[in-house]
Amino acid sequence: MHHDANAHPIRSARPEITAALMVETGLDEVILTTLVHRFYDKVRADPVLGPVFAARITDWEPHLERMVEFWGSVALMTGCYHGSPVTKHADLPVTWAHFERWLVLFRETAGQVCSPAGAAHVIARAERIARSLNLAVEDAARPHGLPPDLSGSFERKRIGRSTG
Repeated sequence: MHHDANAHPIRSARPEITAALMVETGLDEVILTTLVHRFYDKVRADPVLGPVFAARITDWEPHLERMVEFWGSVALMTGCYHGSPVTKHADLPVTWAHFERWLVLFRETAGQVCSPAGAAHVIARAERIARSLNLAVEDAARPHGLPPDLSGSFERKRIGRSTG
C-alpha cells in the first residue's frame, strides 16, 4: 500500500524524516489517533489493566491527546511529545505480567488499525517501551543501594561466592 504523506499532514519538528516514515509505514496522525483511542478503550475495559489506569487517570481526553503526541514522536519522529514517561511509570504497582497484558492489547489493536508495515513498526517500539518501563518499575522497587541484577542469576552467583 502506497501512502501519500500529504494526505494527512502531521506537525513535526523533523518534517522530512516524518514524511519518509509515513510513506514507509502507512502511519499518519489519523491512524495513530485511532490506534491510541481504540487501544485505551481496551485498556480501560481490561480487568487487569483497567483498575491501574482508573486509579490514576480521571480526565481521559488530555491523556489521550498526550498519547497521540507520544506515539507520533515514537513512531514518526515528530518531536512533538515532551514528557518523561519513565518517571511517570516508575512507581506504578505493576509487574511484567501487566506489561505483557498491555502488549497483548497493543499488538491486537495495531493489527486491526494499522497496515502490516505500520503495525510491525509500532509494535517493535511498544515492545521496547514495555521492557524499558518494566526495568524502571523494578529499579524503583529495589531497595536503595542494591545494584540491579542484570545477570538473571544473582542468587546463584551470590551463593557461589559465599561458599567458595
